[in-house]
Amino acid sequence: MKIVIADRMEPEVVAEIQKLGETVAAPSDLRASVKDADVLIVRSATKVNGELLSFAPKLRIVARAGVGLDNVDKAACDKRGIKVLNTPSASSNAVAELAVGMMFAASRKLAMADAGMKAKKWLKKEFTGTEIEGKTLGIVGLGRVGSLLAIKARALGMRIIYFDPHNLTSTIGKSVNLDELLASSDFVSLHLPLIPETQGMINAEAIARMKRTGVLINTARGGLVDEEALYLALKEGKIAGAALDVYPQEPYSGKLCELDNIVLTPHIAGSTREAQA
Repeated sequence: MKIVIADRMEPEVVAEIQKLGETVAAPSDLRASVKDADVLIVRSATKVNGELLSFAPKLRIVARAGVGLDNVDKAACDKRGIKVLNTPSASSNAVAELAVGMMFAASRKLAMADAGMKAKKWLKKEFTGTEIEGKTLGIVGLGRVGSLLAIKARALGMRIIYFDPHNLTSTIGKSVNLDELLASSDFVSLHLPLIPETQGMINAEAIARMKRTGVLINTARGGLVDEEALYLALKEGKIAGAALDVYPQEPYSGKLCELDNIVLTPHIAGSTREAQA
């Protein structure tokens, strides 16, 4: 079979795939390469839509090396009888670890302290933080990543509550409704897919339910959070802070970059050597 790897992958991964058949990696002309391909492997950059599929009459499998299928038109694939695969567990630990790191970064103001030092400023008194031991972590979505985060956070001495209508009996933490979670949590971490029901669910009304000392963390999908509502809440001190790795539009350079009480990273949650491989 012929396999086309549309996006960059680790060399050792490409070497394994090459054992399965004729392999074309990172082609300069993707449309020409898929015309006789049986398998198309993508990451997040390539959009697998009806137009691309029209150039691939022999295609049997589309495989996404990643968790979601945001960039794959599954309906168009189903219509053609093309099997769609992904790797849902590959980056779960990496994302959970970044969420833990973001809690520390936000609560101890690490980014601002680092920037101060590099500007040769000794701002010791300005950066009094808070400890996370004994605090309540509210996890919205107790799937693979949410469950791993709960285990790690519990080991750090945190109290775990969660909201997930599809998982009401987990022993990892206490199941609560979303309103209670927002009102009770010192940290709120989002781990949901972006679907019509979750689009913009963390809006002005939801943020208003959070503690003024609360911190919002999003390593899932940018569209879960109303950017304008979060900006105003942070600017007006309605919540203490936030940490984001994902944005509605990427690359991101919007108004949240103006604020000091938010940690921003460029969608790197799954960017570890282990997860990539």
